Amino acid sequence: MPCSGSGENRMQIAMFGHKRIPSREGGIEIVVEELSVRMAALGHQITCFNRGGHHVSGADYDREQADFYKRVRIRKVLTLDRKGMAAMTASFSAAVLSAFGKYDVVHIHAEGPAAMAWLPKMMRKRVVVTVHGLDHQRGKWGRFASAYIRFGERNAVRFADEIIVLSRAVQNYFLETYGRKTVFIPNGVCRPDIVDADQIAAKWNLEKNGYVLYLGRIVPEKGLDYLLEAWEKTVTEKKLVLCGGSSDTDLYMKELMKKAGDNVIFTGFQQGRILEELYSNAYLYVLPSDLEGMPLSLLEAMSYGNCCLTSDIPECAGVVEDRAVLFSRGNAEDLREKLQMLLDRPDLVESYRQQAADYVCCKYRWDDVVERTLKLYEAEGEREYEDSDGQ
Repeated sequence: MPCSGSGENRMQIAMFGHKRIPSREGGIEIVVEELSVRMAALGHQITCFNRGGHHVSGADYDREQADFYKRVRIRKVLTLDRKGMAAMTASFSAAVLSAFGKYDVVHIHAEGPAAMAWLPKMMRKRVVVTVHGLDHQRGKWGRFASAYIRFGERNAVRFADEIIVLSRAVQNYFLETYGRKTVFIPNGVCRPDIVDADQIAAKWNLEKNGYVLYLGRIVPEKGLDYLLEAWEKTVTEKKLVLCGGSSDTDLYMKELMKKAGDNVIFTGFQQGRILEELYSNAYLYVLPSDLEGMPLSLLEAMSYGNCCLTSDIPECAGVVEDRAVLFSRGNAEDLREKLQMLLDRPDLVESYRQQAADYVCCKYRWDDVVERTLKLYEAEGEREYEDSDGQ
């Protein structure tokens, strides 16, 4: 069956597990948008079940949701907008609608929402689950939430026709823990335009090459404690910019702000032109994470031609290979040494910049991701891709 979506081969596809699209509230939202919009452009009928409630960074970021977005049908589902309940209730609502709707494929994103995989499977839908990371390991979750996410993981193993993983480490985890084979399909990235530092100069007095950038959610597993500890001991006139909103972790954000020195800037959640300027003009991008699925912010930073410094966890090291600098996970002193080395060596930073964008934009293409995912929907070629690395 061809992937074009033309004529009788057009598929009806439902997606849920994300918060909402269009949105940059997290990596899952970016993935769902990229997949759904591209599939819709190929002629497939895509419905994305958006969560209700407020934006993860606060009501100030809410926007009205239209019925369609770039040919993708948007349906807002019933959501109990309370901490720990929004994802569960939205996933249940979406699972019911997708189970009883006229869909060929139901694509569930993330482990927690996969707890509902049995519902569409009961109605004989083809169910595909993407595991964006081992979410039960995230520090923000309490005992009940972690247990529920593990329940979702087991339901994915039991009910999903296919499980997509974003890293070899997670692929090995499912094989060793459950004896379940999964399909490795990494995320993609687009080559962006480089823009001048206009708005960020006016807002935070940031100039090109005048700051080190972290961009992501402000949550414990991102390793920002070590980053602040390391940054305090570096010798530089540059600033450290922490861009991102909290995600049920407001107390953690406040603790970090108390620790931060005068040369640390918290921008909060950003998108659009400001986000483009931050990526385009950084001296260095740093990602000190303890836990990732496949970090889209790292792909994006490299696509802008940034020199990147990241922890050596497999999910990051596997993305950058030898095109970035690694430090030992959780080791603030090693992070400080690598930071200082790069701050003192603009020639070295430039050498990494020269190879970053071409490497990442050629290896990780959204069109390739869409093609491979559609083949999985069609039940064709899944074993063909099981051991592929996406190159």
